[in-house]
Order: sequence, then structure tokens, then C-alpha cells
Amino acid sequence: MQVWTAAAYGITAARVARRGLRKGQRLPALRTEARLVFVVGSPRSGTTFTGAALGSQPGWVDLGEVPLLKAAVPRLREEPVAQQAEAIRRILERVRALGLARGLRAVEQNPETAYVLAGALDAYPEAKALHVIRDGRDVVCSLLERGWLRADRAGSDDAQQPYGAHARFWVEPDRRDEFARATEARRAAWAWRCYVTAARAVPMRTVELRYEALADGPEAEAERVAAELAAEPEPLRRAFAEVHSSSVGRWRRDLTAAQIGDVEAEAGALLAELGYS
Repeated sequence: MQVWTAAAYGITAARVARRGLRKGQRLPALRTEARLVFVVGSPRSGTTFTGAALGSQPGWVDLGEVPLLKAAVPRLREEPVAQQAEAIRRILERVRALGLARGLRAVEQNPETAYVLAGALDAYPEAKALHVIRDGRDVVCSLLERGWLRADRAGSDDAQQPYGAHARFWVEPDRRDEFARATEARRAAWAWRCYVTAARAVPMRTVELRYEALADGPEAEAERVAAELAAEPEPLRRAFAEVHSSSVGRWRRDLTAAQIGDVEAEAGALLAELGYS
């Protein structure tokens, strides 16, 4: 475990250094930039695109998904907020220091950070969260395509967490057996519901971004998000213009009636609350 930890720091820091220093840029200032942005949301909701778009702006850096933080979330979730904050800050500051990026405005984009969002924002009082919300039925399509929750799926992710049908840390304790027996579509809807619910925990410091609105009007959303995050709108307009809209509404052609029924049984209330009817 210690060998993997050391290697993960080195790999992540090298990636951050490459992203942070672009052609023509100088080394970051010695001052540590404290206005981080935590991009959260369900996996396959557009968090990777959004984090990369924010991190591409001058003076910003996309930390990507930090594997050490991702791996620590199941444990940190059970800790008090102050201890979460201490651990999160220690991990991210080491990555930023090794990547020569402490003077850049950092974007952290682990979907799992939603489960310790209060701790992350406590660690950085000047930070904000950006919650990317996408129609849960489209998310289910994408998760089915990836197969991460499929019963026979082998392997593990970059934080050494195994794929498959087993219950994750975010599954309600009294429903763990039910999760393992559920259809893959229901497990995917379960994941969407849990991640979205967790990411809404600190609304006063969270900006919501609907993926459908981004795909339909990237310029308008760039203006709004830039204003909320005190960023320059023009670089964000250029970055958001690269969004792909072809996957919006794909559930209508890709999901069977049985799969739609499973999704609605597990996450129908939240879909309706968010206006996805």
C-alpha cells in the first residue's frame, strides 16, 4: 500500500505539472491560490469535461481525479468534518506542491468528493463546489456502456477499487444485499441517486450546472458559471463550446421498457424533483 501511495503521488504530481505549465506561461507565483473548485456529481455526468474546461483557463490547473483522495473517501466519510478537512488538504497540498501548481487555481474533480464535500469546503474556506447534474436515465445508459457495475466485470479503477455488482460504501447498510441482487440498470440508477443526493449537501457554496443546459447553450452557461466562480468568461466560453450534445436524451433509444422501469423504481422521485419527467 505504501509503494502504491508513493507512486500515486508521483504520477498525479507529474500530470498536474504538465497541465499547469502551458507554453508561454511562467512558473506559478509563490503565493498559494486558495480558491479551489471541487467539481462533483454522478460518474458519467460530465464532471470530467467540466473539470478539464475549468482547468484549461489561464491561471488554473485541472488536478483530474486524484486517486489518493478517491481511495480515502470511504474512510473519511465516517470521520468528523474537521478531520475530513485535514486529510483532504494534506493530500491536495502535497499534489499541488509536487506538481509546482500551488500558485494556480486548482480544480479537483473526483465524483466521490461529493461524499466529503463539507470537509473539502471546510479545508478551503474560499473554495466553491460545481455540481454537474445530468438526466439520470442518460447516466444509466453511459454506466451500462462502461460496465463498471456489471456482475461479471473484473478489474479495478485507478484508486484500486474493484468493479462488479458488490455494494459500495454509498449503498445504504440495510440494502446491501438488495443492491448485489438488483439488475445492472437499477444499480446504475442507485449510483446516480446517491451521488447526486450527496453533492447537494452544501447548497450555499455549490453552483449547479445542468449538462443539458450546457449542451444547449454553452455560451450562456459559461457566462453564468464564470460569474459564480469569479472567472474570466471568454476562456470558459471557448472551453465549453467543445461540449458534445449528441448523448442528451439517449435513454429514449437505448433503454428497454424494463430498464426504464428499474430506473424509475430506484430514482424516480429524484428525477421528478429535478424536473426530469
